[in-house]
Amino acid sequence: MARIYPFRAWRYNPSAVRLDDVVTQPYDKISPSMQQAYYQRSPFNLVRIILGLPELFDAERGESVYSRAARDYHDWREQGILIQEKDLCVFAYSQRFRVPGTGQIKERRSFIALGKLHDYSEQVVFRHEQTLSKPKSDRLNLLKATHAHFGQIFMLYSDPAGSVEKTLYDGNGPAEAEVTDEYGVLHKLWRVSDPAVIRLLSAAMADKKLIIADGHHRYETALNYSKEHTPAWPAKAQSSTSQLPQPAYPEAAVMMSFVNMDSDGLVILPTHRVVHSLPGFSAACFAQAAREYFTVETLPETDSSSYIETLGKQTGTAFVAVTRGEALLLRSKPEVVSAALAALPERQRQLDLSLLHSIVLDKLLGLDESKVREQTNLRYLRDAGEAVDQVRRGEADVAFLTNPVTMEQLREVAFAGDVMPQKSTDFFPKLLSGLTIYALD
Repeated sequence: MARIYPFRAWRYNPSAVRLDDVVTQPYDKISPSMQQAYYQRSPFNLVRIILGLPELFDAERGESVYSRAARDYHDWREQGILIQEKDLCVFAYSQRFRVPGTGQIKERRSFIALGKLHDYSEQVVFRHEQTLSKPKSDRLNLLKATHAHFGQIFMLYSDPAGSVEKTLYDGNGPAEAEVTDEYGVLHKLWRVSDPAVIRLLSAAMADKKLIIADGHHRYETALNYSKEHTPAWPAKAQSSTSQLPQPAYPEAAVMMSFVNMDSDGLVILPTHRVVHSLPGFSAACFAQAAREYFTVETLPETDSSSYIETLGKQTGTAFVAVTRGEALLLRSKPEVVSAALAALPERQRQLDLSLLHSIVLDKLLGLDESKVREQTNLRYLRDAGEAVDQVRRGEADVAFLTNPVTMEQLREVAFAGDVMPQKSTDFFPKLLSGLTIYALD
C-alpha cells in the first residue's frame, strides 16, 4: 500500500534568512497582492521560484519565469541560503489555528516525508476532484526547469487510534522551526532522524490508502514526470547506510504531508459560488424557476453570518441565494431533485454541491460544464461576507452560500473512484511551501 521514505531535505538556512520572510502559501492560493507582498518581503522569498512575476523577465533574451526560477534556486543553494540536511529525515509538522468564523482553536498534526507515486488504477492513492490541463502544464514546466518540489502534496490517511501521531509527537521537545503566517496560523516543525522511529512510521503507514486533499495538479504532474524518467532497466529500491528504504529512483516519489483524516484537527470549510455577468439576469425569474426544484423562503436582510447560521440548521440539501434585492433559502424537493440527478453516481447525488452545479448553475442559470470549468461567469470564495458584498455592490448577479462537505462524504466519494465538483473542499489551514524542499538531483 502506501510507501513512505525519509529524505535529505533542502531547507532555508536560519542563519541567512528569517523563515517568516521566505515561506509562502501554496502557489495556487497566492493572490496578486500576496505575490507582490512576498516579493517585497525578501529577495529570497520562495514566490520568486514557485510563482514568479512574468513582467520581470526578458523574453527576447530567452528568459522565462521557469528559467529564472531555476537560476534563483541554483544560486540560493550555492550561496548557502538553502542548505541540505546531513541525514535522512522525516518531519513532524503541526499547525495551530483558529477556525474561521468561530472561536475554536484547533491543532492539526501531520508529518512530511516522500511518498511513492501511484497511478489511481492501483487504488493506493485516490483523488476527489478533476484536474485541468493548464495548471499541470505550468507545474510541469517548473519541475523540468528546477528538478525540485517546493511544496507538499496534502495527503489523508485513516488512523482512528492515532498511533502514527503518537509515534512522532510523544516526547517531542521544542520545535526547531516556527512561523506564523498571514492567517494567524502557527506552524511548527521538528526533524525526526532516528532510524528506529522512521521504521516504525514506515510500518504503520504500509497498510494505508491515501486520499489527495490538496495538490491534485501537482500530484499528477509528478506522476507523469516520474513515468518520463523511469529507468530503462528495472532498479531495486535504494537503501542508505542505515538501511532505511529509498525510492527506486528520485522521480518515483514526491514530497507529501500526511494528515490523519480521523483527527479532530482536520477542518473543511465551504467554498461559496458567486455568479456574475449573466446577460439579462432577473432575480425574480430565477426565484420562480427555482421553485420547480426547491421550496423558496425569503430571509430577512441581514449579514452573511446570519445566513450561514440559518444554513447550518438545515437537515437536507439547502443553499442561501443572495441577489441584489433579497436573500432566499432554497431547500431541495427530494423526489424532484432525485429524478433530475439520476444520471450521477449515487454518492454524488448526496452532495449539496452536485445539486448546486447540476441543477442551479446548469439548468437554471445556463452555466454548463465547460463554462464552470473555465470560470466564465463564476468565482469561488471562502469568505461568505465577501460573496454577499460583491452582489450588493453590483459586482455580481447572485451568490450561493453553501455548507461544507463532510469528511465522511469525501471519503466515500474518493474510495468509490468518483469525483466531486471543482472547488468542493477547502481544507484549512493550507500547508506552507518552502519549509522543506525535495531535490531530484
